[in-house]
Amino acid sequence: MSEIKSIALEVESQQLITSDQAWHYKIVPKSDQVEDLLSFYADEDAWTESLQSELEMLFGKRVVLEKCQTDVIHQTLGKYYRKGKTNGQAKEKSISPADAEDFVHRLIGEAEDIGSSDIHIESYEEKCRVRLRIDGKLVEKYVIPGSDYPAFVNKLKIRANLDIAEKRLPQDGRIQFSSGKTQFDIRVSVLPTLHGEKVVMRLLSRDATNIDIQKMGLHPVQLKHYMEGAKKSHGIILISGPTGSGKTTTLYATLKVLNEEYTNIVTVEDPIEYTLEGINQVQLKEDIGLTFAGALRSFLRQDPDIIMLGEIRDKETAQMAIRAALTGHLVLSTIHTNSAWGTVSRLVDMGVPSYLLASTLNVTVAQRLVRLLCPNCKQSEPFHQKLFPGNFIPPEKTTAHYRPVGCDVCYFTGYKGRKAVYEVIPIDVDLSKQIKENNYEVSQLLESKKISRLMDNAFQLFHTGETTIEEVYSILMSNY
Repeated sequence: MSEIKSIALEVESQQLITSDQAWHYKIVPKSDQVEDLLSFYADEDAWTESLQSELEMLFGKRVVLEKCQTDVIHQTLGKYYRKGKTNGQAKEKSISPADAEDFVHRLIGEAEDIGSSDIHIESYEEKCRVRLRIDGKLVEKYVIPGSDYPAFVNKLKIRANLDIAEKRLPQDGRIQFSSGKTQFDIRVSVLPTLHGEKVVMRLLSRDATNIDIQKMGLHPVQLKHYMEGAKKSHGIILISGPTGSGKTTTLYATLKVLNEEYTNIVTVEDPIEYTLEGINQVQLKEDIGLTFAGALRSFLRQDPDIIMLGEIRDKETAQMAIRAALTGHLVLSTIHTNSAWGTVSRLVDMGVPSYLLASTLNVTVAQRLVRLLCPNCKQSEPFHQKLFPGNFIPPEKTTAHYRPVGCDVCYFTGYKGRKAVYEVIPIDVDLSKQIKENNYEVSQLLESKKISRLMDNAFQLFHTGETTIEEVYSILMSNY
């Protein structure tokens, strides 16, 4: 047995076997594969005399095994073969891109099993790759031969009810995925690129029944301010942040609290990412004229108490949202700005009169998602102040920080889970007056009211050792 310190596994080798097979047999593919012969490293402690013959029967090829230290095998399996919810003793054949129909089904099933939010399928000059977004980061999972790629994309387009003959224009579709008791929708986006069509699939598999506003990451004071605004009978609540920052999750956690037998709640979204019983959800369809503004206009004839708009994108939608809030409805929505206070100037720029905004805005929120360090393996190191962004002045001195290491608990990434960082500004009489007077320089007023900024809360996550400087660096750079 040769002494091996670590195994670097290429994607082509990784996809030779499934995660179930790798963990069941405690084997790792070697990089030097040849035709009609499979080579594996095998765990010395799990070695049996019948292992080789069993693998040869399973794969239908001659198999060569090399014993390897248990800790090396365990580390490699943890890093490259994530265990999903259904990992067990399954011994099915590995996913093969050559069988396009089967590959599509198994790929979606695997992505859902390990908690991936998006599947990216990209075409290049000689080969194509499949990446999964896990905890906000893309991980390369499969490589598809260029010759198999057109058939694979066509299978996806057929399942999404798209035109397989149209390869020059972007297309959007939807797949209803079903496997056993698992059922969910997938939003499919196809984009023509230089070497073929790129496909991105968003898995809309999350049930809002498990969301809890108490566990979203809001500090007690922030939560108090936010829920006071949400429990008013009318007005507007706005959440800002980039795509993928968890805005919709926060909105649905709010709706779950507000969802009572005596309230009529209607939403319009693109796409519908969560399902919650008791709420009337509408899917946006701009191609037939069902826009945010158009849906909102119809909602006002549906006797609603609470309205949720997926996003305020334009002047018409903004003005309709304000009108709905003025006529006795509670409106919740998202908007793209850099800060919580930035939503005010953004809406004014969209043509909303400042005096109307001052009388309707209940609370404005900004949020970001930050990856958390794995508590099982993080290590402390001395910290130098020069690692902070140049324009950031830390409220406290930091002498040590934690670094990601990696273990089998976090799949050797060093991170486990994510947490939202918030900035919550309740619009009181003083701030309402500033909005009416078109005075947007309110930093001193916010400071006097002890409103913690987004960067302050991100710093606290870093300072207490929950995350790394790399994760909060861009938030600390925000100079507002």
